[in-house]
Amino acid sequence: MKIAHRQIGPAHPPLVIAEIGINHGGDLAVAKEMVRLAALSGCEMVKHQTHIVEDEMTDEAKQIFPPNADVSIWEVMEQCALGREDEAELKRYAESLGMIWISTPFSRAACDFLETLDVPAYKIGSGEADNLPLIRHIASKGKPVIMSTGMQSIKTLQASVVILDAAGIEYALLECTNLYPSPPEIVSLQGVTELRKAFPKAVVGFSDHSIGPEMALASVALGACILERHYTDTRYRKGPDIINSMDPAELRFLIDRSREIHTALNNPKERTGPEEDVYRFARASVVADRDLPEGHVIAEADIWARRPGSGEIPGYDFDKVVGKTLTRAVTRNEQLRWSDLA
Repeated sequence: MKIAHRQIGPAHPPLVIAEIGINHGGDLAVAKEMVRLAALSGCEMVKHQTHIVEDEMTDEAKQIFPPNADVSIWEVMEQCALGREDEAELKRYAESLGMIWISTPFSRAACDFLETLDVPAYKIGSGEADNLPLIRHIASKGKPVIMSTGMQSIKTLQASVVILDAAGIEYALLECTNLYPSPPEIVSLQGVTELRKAFPKAVVGFSDHSIGPEMALASVALGACILERHYTDTRYRKGPDIINSMDPAELRFLIDRSREIHTALNNPKERTGPEEDVYRFARASVVADRDLPEGHVIAEADIWARRPGSGEIPGYDFDKVVGKTLTRAVTRNEQLRWSDLA
């Protein structure tokens, strides 16, 4: 798939998405500083969350308290949402630094607003991964979609993927575990493999809520093409997602290490040119294991294979030497040559 100028897939280095989300606490200046530091870390894409609370939730949400917050989910989003002008400015600022800016619309109104900003793609969060009317509305915009699949099974994702396929858009599915933070006991790296098998049209990635980069990096070796992690300028901030957010240094680490893993992932199992110098001394050559006279018929006990590999007969040809007749006398540890054998 392609978002803006960025090609995404197995042939390309993993796309690392810095999920700013609501970590700015509703402060545009803080959000812009997070974006600035992400750009300095080499980040290609930042992701925001677009909350138009009155279209996103009903009054019942005022009685629901997330496990990672001490106020209701309504209050969390009301406090942390950027105004529409501020959000437009954040997108403009990110793009001025050369980054791609996308957002997660949590409602129909949020999606329609983002469309006025001409976003290059949409993110659908795990909580909306089975919200069929919202998925249908987002897909109708004709833009690429990245959808997290936390709290879903392969079976429950089928209907949502049918909508994405019917819209004829490019899409990615991200394996995800929705506990903040997610301990390894419930993180599913196997989910990356299962998504690839079940949905061959999808680009597959990993949205990580664990602490540290290990799970995200491991997912690259299983074929994850997109890595998304919550991000903050400093983990000393307060906020429900800060505990599992990476800072700029860890963002840089994730970008660099994921690219290295992707490079190694595409290398076949074979001896490489740079290994030749090592190969010459590290492998073994067939040698006499004791003094042997001319005309001697070589038994297995007469020879051995020892370093270096500079001899004419390599250790893997050991069995070919057994039963041959020596054309000259040799001494112990002397490297044998094919011309020594009749």
